[in-house]
Amino acid sequence: MGISPFFFRRIKNRMLNRGIDKLELLRIVEAVANEKSIDKELVINSMESAIQKAALTKFGNDNDIEVKIDRSSGEITIKKVLSIVDSVEDPSKEITLKEATSFKEENKNLKVGDKLTEELPQIDFGRIAAQSAKQVINLKVKEAEKDRQYEDFIDKQGQILSGIIKRLEYGNVIMDLGRAEGVIKKDELIPREILKTGDRVKAYCYEVKKELKGHQIFLSRAHPQFLSKLFFQEVPEIYEGIIEIKSVARDPGSRAKICVNSKDTSIDPVGACVGMRGSRVQTIVNELHGEKIDIIKWTEDLPTLISESLSPAEIQKVLIDQENKRIDVILTEENLSKAIGRRGQNVRLASKLTNYEIDILTDKEDSDRRQAEFKDRTETLVKNLEVDETLAQLLVSEGFQSIEDLSQSDPDNISKIEAIDEDTAKELITRSKETIEKEKEEVGEKLKELGVEESLINLKGMTQGMLVILGQKNIKKLVDFADLSSDELIGGFDEIKGKKIRIDGYLEEFSLSREEADQLIMSAREIVFK
Repeated sequence: MGISPFFFRRIKNRMLNRGIDKLELLRIVEAVANEKSIDKELVINSMESAIQKAALTKFGNDNDIEVKIDRSSGEITIKKVLSIVDSVEDPSKEITLKEATSFKEENKNLKVGDKLTEELPQIDFGRIAAQSAKQVINLKVKEAEKDRQYEDFIDKQGQILSGIIKRLEYGNVIMDLGRAEGVIKKDELIPREILKTGDRVKAYCYEVKKELKGHQIFLSRAHPQFLSKLFFQEVPEIYEGIIEIKSVARDPGSRAKICVNSKDTSIDPVGACVGMRGSRVQTIVNELHGEKIDIIKWTEDLPTLISESLSPAEIQKVLIDQENKRIDVILTEENLSKAIGRRGQNVRLASKLTNYEIDILTDKEDSDRRQAEFKDRTETLVKNLEVDETLAQLLVSEGFQSIEDLSQSDPDNISKIEAIDEDTAKELITRSKETIEKEKEEVGEKLKELGVEESLINLKGMTQGMLVILGQKNIKKLVDFADLSSDELIGGFDEIKGKKIRIDGYLEEFSLSREEADQLIMSAREIVFK
């Protein structure tokens, strides 16, 4: 990484021998800049710093010394700089106006605040000074190299890089990328993939980080975008923008799903990605050591897209909850194992591909669930509105799923139901509103008992049910809520000793989406930290 001894000897000789060609130093600078692929101005600046350090050692570290190497002639000038002041506090760096103007005639126009320079004699580099100069030049050149390499590779973030495996360290792979090294962490490798020193491999550059010790280039062969970029390289229509990749999901080394769409209706996106006799996709499969790839044609019709994503299972019905990004897929018992896949792989990848949480149900399970929901809703109306079971069942079957639905309805809508007159409709609305008001009062008392603060109660988007749960979990202040993460609210996964563990969320039963959870937390933080 540092400057070669050959070049430094020439620089040192130039410093020691004032009689050689003055342009020799500039030729040496250009040679160093070319060898390291850095700006020659940086090399000259590092040499000026090195000479300045040696001059301070000779003339005293208290002095303010400037060193200048002429960019045209190579001449070295060493000057002591003094600040002109009214009253001198540091004689090594300051001088009075009277003393400054008495030295030379041309100093008569100087004023307080100006700088006075005094040329110093050329210094004779001894062994220690020369060594010190070498260290400074080496340091500056290394810093320049690091900056140059960082600028080179920051533009390559998000691309596939090719290199040779240099060594293996604790399961991580160090790759020689030519002018720099990249690292593939153990968890970014394809499982069960055997790589050896000297192998040439491709990897996706997902991050270039600048640190004090130098830049770090992080690579991955398990990243979903690695698959995406491989298709970008192998399929001309993707490179040209005719076909676009909508989403990718991977179980590295085992199976992957990729969703593609064609902007030209005359081109089949799936066929183009597969290639003649599977040639294009097979090249990618070979690169990924046999990873099976499902190529799915994208469509705006979400039920169709879900059905294709869960292939080879045959789907009977798809129920979509857009608000909570959840989908219920109904199918026969025979198709259940096909849809779920080995260890849940097929449904997991389909969920990542479509960005929806997918629940797989058999037609019997769907029927049982619907009956259970119907029964629960009926019992809720019977209990809270003091109506008979037949009337409650009639209301639920007509779409009034909750007390809130009834309270927000009008008598005309309810009286349209056969066997319910207008007076009964009005009574149902009155009772539902009274029930909701009573529940609010009870919850209000409960929140007081729990000690939940008003600032949290008044947070926009927070329901009373959520507040009770939070209070029971000892989250009673707005500042406590602001410190939470979305995973703590809606649930998520944590890795403990290499295993993914499911973590329950405080408000998981309310089916909040991640966006809604994030919005609640950000609203709290804006109030707390404003």
